[in-house]
Amino acid sequence: MFTSYFNSVVFSAFSRGRLSLLQVSITGILWGTTGVVVQVVAERTGLGALAIGFYRLVIAAAVLAVVGFPARRRILAAFRAAPAGVIATGVGLAAYQGLYFLAVRMGGVSIATVVSLGIAPVLLSAGESLRSRQRPSTPALVASGAAIGGLILIAGATAEPGAATAAGLGLITAIGSGIVYAVSTAVSRHTTQGVEPLTLTTLSCAIGAVTILPFAAVEGLTFAPSVTPIALLVYAGAITTALAYALFYMGLRHISGSVAVVVTLLEPLTAALLAVLLIDEPLALSTICGGILLLGAVATLYLNTGDQAEQPVEAAESRG
Repeated sequence: MFTSYFNSVVFSAFSRGRLSLLQVSITGILWGTTGVVVQVVAERTGLGALAIGFYRLVIAAAVLAVVGFPARRRILAAFRAAPAGVIATGVGLAAYQGLYFLAVRMGGVSIATVVSLGIAPVLLSAGESLRSRQRPSTPALVASGAAIGGLILIAGATAEPGAATAAGLGLITAIGSGIVYAVSTAVSRHTTQGVEPLTLTTLSCAIGAVTILPFAAVEGLTFAPSVTPIALLVYAGAITTALAYALFYMGLRHISGSVAVVVTLLEPLTAALLAVLLIDEPLALSTICGGILLLGAVATLYLNTGDQAEQPVEAAESRG
């Protein structure tokens, strides 16, 4: 009864499309806290980024398995019903994170962030336009442009002085990360139409952990356990992965992939603000301007989300 009442209150305040945007916005904010967590865990344990990514996925899968244990038969049935989509989502989850971490290492944070996160909305928007044979709406184009501009400003402000430029393999890896992120988002959006978001999150985290394990093992998985790193790893797994991806997949049911990845650009904005608040980094003017552009882009998407966001994938793809 409480759930029904809560849902009625929520849906009276938001359209389904705007509720989906809210879910994806929360996802971006939660993802934005990951940077500080990874930095502290790496300093305390000596673990590399891929190893930390592996532990995040393993913990997320364990938490979701416990939560979903009563529905374990439905989870297995969902995998058997759509194995290709579920496996592709899980492998994509591990692949674009791993490629992004490698791009950061080889090319620097600034270029890796701009290229890998900036290319995704462009590719998704182009792909959706080709499938529907319709030009993206003007508000969507304006929001995408503003968001990418804000991303460039924030990434430029947070780049380390003297950081290596993304030449050669660094740039290629960043582009690969962006392409995989775009493809993975498109595949997972399609998969969410037939698989419940929580089920998809459970399966994709488990598959992602298996996918990234060999690379993380080469990097090194052993560390001396202590309270703070373990608590942060649990937070990273349970909150920034399990909860965040469940919300992300929920949101993907009723908004396009291109809109979703624009909204999740709240991630670098959140990371930049946390760096200012927790690590005493200076608040640059470009960070402020970039933040205004990003928030303006998200607000534009909220204001212009209508009933078209509620159309199922099959209906959108059959037009034209």
